[in-house]
Amino acid sequence: MAEVDWVVRHDGEGTPVLRYQPGERAGRPWADLLEVLDESVDAARYIRAELPGWVVSGSPELGQRLVADGATVLRHAHTFRRDLHTDPPPADWAGAPLREGLRAAPCDRAPEELFEAWRAAFGPGNVDHFPGDDAQALSERLGLLLAGNAIGPVLPSSVLAVDAEDRVVAGAVLTDRDGRPWVADVFRHPQRGYRGLGADLLRLAVADAAARGLADVHLVVTEGNPARRVYEALDFRLQNTSLTVLVPDAG
Repeated sequence: MAEVDWVVRHDGEGTPVLRYQPGERAGRPWADLLEVLDESVDAARYIRAELPGWVVSGSPELGQRLVADGATVLRHAHTFRRDLHTDPPPADWAGAPLREGLRAAPCDRAPEELFEAWRAAFGPGNVDHFPGDDAQALSERLGLLLAGNAIGPVLPSSVLAVDAEDRVVAGAVLTDRDGRPWVADVFRHPQRGYRGLGADLLRLAVADAAARGLADVHLVVTEGNPARRVYEALDFRLQNTSLTVLVPDAG
């Protein structure tokens, strides 16, 4: 898994002002993990001038300054990391059977087979609900994720739970995000029951990642998502909090 280079932006005198990891989000250029390098510069004004129309993810303080200057909030989120070397997962996480009537399966199915459970898990009222119609959600969110075009290639530690009728009822999808193993989605069809199944799958995925020699696993959880308690119970530790905003277009 290759590391992605940082982009450093300078002022007119060549002084480094900020750095970020480049990407694309919602069809816009994305400055992710943005850090201000020169605190003497008005970073919000600089971003308005140099990155109009961009999506920017940085500290909540910077995000709020950008919002005060006309930016739109897209997501308030927290990044977590689970260390697999110094704090390896318990031995009983690996290969643990799922509850009766379910079996674990590789995450190698067509997006349509995962869609019903995935869509139901993030229904209206969920902080991570996709507001478009089902066709848009399938093509623009889940389809891109499973094709490796949203975050990065899907990792083999990903796992699905299927029932006796071979229907997908839950899943934990891990991806390679710029060289870092990343939990992209954990979902469970709420109408099918099996409360706690998402945590069961995440234990299997984390144990598999450790067995493959990965050093750690990362994830992001949106502010207000109760799943945060599950991640903390599984020894994911808070790394930072960010605010993602859409900077106004030039005009």
